[in-house]
Amino acid sequence: MSLSRPSISRRDVLLTMASAAAAPLLSSLLASRAMAQPAKAAPKASAKPVAPIKDIVVYKDPSCGCCGDWVKHMRANGFTVTVHDTTDMDTVKLSMGVPAALASCHTGRIGKYSIEGHVPADLITRLMAEQPVARGLAVPGMPNGSPGMEQGGKKDKYDVLLFDAAGKTRVYASR
Repeated sequence: MSLSRPSISRRDVLLTMASAAAAPLLSSLLASRAMAQPAKAAPKASAKPVAPIKDIVVYKDPSCGCCGDWVKHMRANGFTVTVHDTTDMDTVKLSMGVPAALASCHTGRIGKYSIEGHVPADLITRLMAEQPVARGLAVPGMPNGSPGMEQGGKKDKYDVLLFDAAGKTRVYASR
C-alpha cells in the first residue's frame, strides 16, 4: 500500500503563509481605519412642534364691562377664553397667589401662570414661550389705554410686572 502525497505547489504554500501573516495586519489596519472615521450620528427623532397654550380661564365680576372688553381682546388675539363670573374675586386672587398690591379687576389662569388685570395678549404669548420661573403677570389697577381700557382715548404709560411666589416683582414690559 502506497501512500500518495497530495501535491502542493510552492505557490500554494507561499500564498497560505502570506495570508496567515497578513491577516493580523489587515485586521489591525481595518480597525484603525474604522476608528479614524467619524461615527455617524443616529438620526434625530423628529420632535413634534409644541403648540403654544392658548386656553385661558378668566374670573371676573359679572358687572365689569372692561373685563368683558379684555376678554374680547384675548379672543381677537387667538386665545380660547373660558369666563367664570363671580362676585368673590378676593378668594380667586388668593387661590391663584396674586399679591394684594398687584390686584386689578379680573384674574386669569393659563398653564401654570396667573394673569392679573389688563395684560396685553402678546405678552402672555411671550410668557408662555419663555416659561420663566414665576407665578404670573400683572397690570395693577386699570391703566387707561391697556387692553380693555381703551375708551376715552387717553393712554397712560404702565408696566406689566412679572411676579413670583413670594410676591417679588420685576418689570416684564413697559407700555
